[in-house]
Amino acid sequence: MQVTVHTAKTNLSRLIEAVQAGEEVIIARGKEPVARLVAIKAAKFKFGLLKDQIASPPPDFLEPLDADELDAWDGKP
Repeated sequence: MQVTVHTAKTNLSRLIEAVQAGEEVIIARGKEPVARLVAIKAAKFKFGLLKDQIASPPPDFLEPLDADELDAWDGKP
């Protein structure tokens, strides 16, 4: 469906309902389309989604680096 800016401002609630029902709404200035109103799909967060993909136990980032690792950080061969 294509509507003018004025119509979109006047009927925004109805247009949002149409978009939620799966319809795409184009907003135009005169006859020139300038915007598209589309629904946003809600992201669903699921706890434990990566539980089998993360190394266990995680590295201890608070432990000091050994001499070879320190040399690598300093750019030494």
